[in-house]
Amino acid sequence: MQKLINSTEFRKMVASGARMLEINRAKVDSLNVFPVPDGDTGTNMSLTMQSAIKEMNACSSNRFQEICDAISKGALKGARGNSGVISSQIFRGICSVLKDTKDSFDTKTFAKAMEAGTKVAYNAVSIPKEGTILTVVRLMSESAGKLAQKNKDFVDFFNALIEVGDEALAKTPELLPVLKKAGVVDSGGVGLMTIMRGFLSALTGEEIDADSIPTEAGESKSDDDMFGDNSDIINLDLGDIEFAYCTEFFIIHMKQMTTLADIDKLKEKLMSIGDSVICIGDLEMVKVHVHTNTPGIALTYALELGELDRLKIENMLEENRALKAKLEAEKKEMGMLAICAGDGIEEIFKDLMCDRVMKGGQTMNPSAQDIADAVQKINAANVFVFPNNSNVILAAEQAKALVNNRTIHVIPTKNVPQGFSAALAFDPEASVPENKTNMTHAIDNVASGMVTHAVRDTTMNGFKLKVGDMIGLDNKRILAKGDNVADCTLALLKALKKSDHEMITLYYGEDVKEEEANELQARVQEEFPDCDVDCLYGGQPVYYYLVSLE
Repeated sequence: MQKLINSTEFRKMVASGARMLEINRAKVDSLNVFPVPDGDTGTNMSLTMQSAIKEMNACSSNRFQEICDAISKGALKGARGNSGVISSQIFRGICSVLKDTKDSFDTKTFAKAMEAGTKVAYNAVSIPKEGTILTVVRLMSESAGKLAQKNKDFVDFFNALIEVGDEALAKTPELLPVLKKAGVVDSGGVGLMTIMRGFLSALTGEEIDADSIPTEAGESKSDDDMFGDNSDIINLDLGDIEFAYCTEFFIIHMKQMTTLADIDKLKEKLMSIGDSVICIGDLEMVKVHVHTNTPGIALTYALELGELDRLKIENMLEENRALKAKLEAEKKEMGMLAICAGDGIEEIFKDLMCDRVMKGGQTMNPSAQDIADAVQKINAANVFVFPNNSNVILAAEQAKALVNNRTIHVIPTKNVPQGFSAALAFDPEASVPENKTNMTHAIDNVASGMVTHAVRDTTMNGFKLKVGDMIGLDNKRILAKGDNVADCTLALLKALKKSDHEMITLYYGEDVKEEEANELQARVQEEFPDCDVDCLYGGQPVYYYLVSLE
């Protein structure tokens, strides 16, 4: 019977959960609402977890606080897609409770952690939707307290908790009609339950495999690697640097009287003389990093604990002066970032004066950190971000917390045509609020859709579909079906067309030949003589055509 879990066992649980998800991510990907080949929930959640594992493995301390902080940071950095972002927030909440653990935690503490994870996850979503991963984690957390009172043994506790989660997962189609129509349970919920089964496997010692997941209704770093380039630690303020010296070192050969409490006190002292403080480790070795104007005092504090090793002090003022002069000369008030897939689509956004275009979209959702990094490379005080995909919007919102000296304004574009419309509405002479208002209104003036193929037999939105059928859809529902790409595209346009539409644009994908696109353009022009019809190379994967009507 295992009543307590220590930090080493917790590390194994998280690693096992991530491993279980990685092995089964294809299964989770396959649980897509629309029967199209763009399922990516499993991939997004797995990449989120792998980022958390990377940070956890890089944490040299075995104290719960540092481990939990690393997991939280890594999950947020790697958060991709809606389910990935929500997963990162679940772990952030769980870790906010477990980080206060001294030596080990029991089932009651983990139950409280589940409650915190649910609260943080719900707060991360502006309009929480039931029938999703949120429902699964909420129902588990609501039962966790009672289960913990009955089950002191963690194996029994997790078995009972997983049973509750599976029941909650089975209910998701009843709570979210679109799941019921598609004949699938929520993929994010399956991903979460996969992680929970990984937790249990770490405790029982059972082998992780791909057959144990129902889908129905790292190594220590060497001393040389521990400092790295500190690019994620050092943040040069391109205004005036408050603390000039980047000071870092190891403390080794601790004095006999040194305690873990002394390490915590050292961190507090360092925070009183500087910022960007890192002070992690144990009684074997402590890693220290601090920006301060008095590096000598920092060294004196450290010498009270033990010997110093690998000392490095750098003056950040000179580099800052050069960067400040260059960036100030080039700085502007507003910039634009577009997220899309396809060489042709990228070029169009560049022609529309987007400062930066990053690859992303269906099957390759960028993480919150990816978006933040791209924004940081735009030398503008305000950056308008066009997600161009409903599954990227939440990650873009989370990126706001990861940028420095920038303000992100997310324009909620759900597809590429909306992104084009928003970019066209940009006026460099207008103010930030005016541009944000104009861009947001602009996306309401374009009707859009996409054409792809069905990847399973199903009945949805009144259409009986078989594998390989061509289907046309908007962001909410399937609108057309056809025996071939051209006929399906025409049927989709007829479903989208309104009397006030004057322009139709076709963006053909990487699997469509130019001559085929030109032939379709002629057919569309003949079918809709009252509209101007244009055809442009998009090069996008997954979708044969993206269409817009304005």
